[in-house]
Amino acid sequence: MITRMSATTIRRFDAGDADRVVELSLAAWAPVFASFRSVLGEDIYRRVFPEWGVSQAKAVRDALTDEESWVSVTGDRISGFTTIKFDLAERSGEIYMIAVDPAFQRQGIANQLIEFSCAEMKSRGIDLASIATGGDPGHAPARAAYENAGFTPFPQVWYSKLL
Repeated sequence: MITRMSATTIRRFDAGDADRVVELSLAAWAPVFASFRSVLGEDIYRRVFPEWGVSQAKAVRDALTDEESWVSVTGDRISGFTTIKFDLAERSGEIYMIAVDPAFQRQGIANQLIEFSCAEMKSRGIDLASIATGGDPGHAPARAAYENAGFTPFPQVWYSKLL
């Protein structure tokens, strides 16, 4: 399935896209990890995220391999991606990862990727979509996008303490 919305096209992820997707996701999530550092404090942050770029790059590559993924292309450049976990037996799906390159943010691409992901789930008979994100300030734009797309938030609190 290929969707065209203005100057952005959404197409299925290809293995040759992996390096670019990792690059854009790390750039997109850098402010999130800065927010984590601010909220958690330096000691807990270093304990929980000692080398966030390395672990996130691996997590993105694993998701691209293990789940179904699509990329947004704006002009001739990959501008974002979405990865969906499908549970057909439960008729549910999760937008597992989503990111837009900072150079392409604030252009509606995240909304297009969310809309595309939901349409892809619906086309497979899924009637419950979910997405998770953090409650820290760095995730405020993500929370706004998900709520704008009609998702209902369910707050959860994660506590940590160095011993």
